[in-house]
Amino acid sequence: MGKKKPRRPRRSFTPEFKAGIVGLCRRGERSVWQVTKDFEPADTAVRDWVRQAEVDAGERNGLTSGEREELAALRRENRRLREDGDVLKRATAFFAKETR
Repeated sequence: MGKKKPRRPRRSFTPEFKAGIVGLCRRGERSVWQVTKDFEPADTAVRDWVRQAEVDAGERNGLTSGEREELAALRRENRRLREDGDVLKRATAFFAKETR
């Protein structure tokens, strides 16, 4: 049986670094493979960055970065509001039981 390749630790990259890498790939100066060899981000990450840049530029269908951020913020707010509602329901039940 083959040995599993050890996972890389998760790294974060600055928006400026990502923009530079995407620019190299989109201008045709380097391929995704060359970028991953030279700068060492994962090839799937570079492909995702390039794909998102194409969506943001209107060249591809999908959610733009701004829409993704808005969706994430709305989901966080929705989760918080549901939690607030649950707390209020429990408090109402507690006080209803206490007043009897």
